Amino acid sequence: MTSTIPPTSAASDATVAPALTPEAQDLLFRQAHTAHAYTDEPVRDEQIAAIHELIKYGPTSLNSQPLRGVLVRSAEARARLVEHMAPGNRVKTRQAPLVVVLAADLHFHEQLPKVAPHVPDARELFTDDGPRHDAAVLNAALQIAYFIVGVRAAGLAVGPMSGFDAEAVTAEFFPDGRHRALVVANVGRPAPDAFRPRAPRLAFEEVFRTA
Repeated sequence: MTSTIPPTSAASDATVAPALTPEAQDLLFRQAHTAHAYTDEPVRDEQIAAIHELIKYGPTSLNSQPLRGVLVRSAEARARLVEHMAPGNRVKTRQAPLVVVLAADLHFHEQLPKVAPHVPDARELFTDDGPRHDAAVLNAALQIAYFIVGVRAAGLAVGPMSGFDAEAVTAEFFPDGRHRALVVANVGRPAPDAFRPRAPRLAFEEVFRTA
């Protein structure tokens, strides 16, 4: 089953926002691919800041926002990161204009009085390490997905990777012991040979059922 989400007329129902155009849907999803090679055009901090200004509105539990990131720019930091990447990810990580280490703040609950003032006792709900760490990873993973879509919305390509030594990368870039590295993402303008053929996707009937 394939379909295009049709644009919705705001005039038909004032409570429903218009859908993205098919062209915008293509940019974010249908024609977007994971990139494996990039041009040498730099990715500026201002571009990443603009992406954050967009994706920060994506929902998380209790508005917890546990995602944290390190923009790996210096040659020394890049070399330390590449050392811990899986062999198949090293060349593209070495060559990408920008690499971002995306992590979960395992102590996100300290920010809850600021970001969830509507729940006065929110911080006390996460005093146990286990449930708090699970919530941090789940919600940071949601935000990583928003980051991927946000990069695409900015006209850039992204190559998210889980093929790396997570413990070593965490120790290198988050030595405070309160974070967990989840994904390393290459970001930049795609090179002509950046994309591999699209791999198969599961059909609607294989993913959803009605209860």
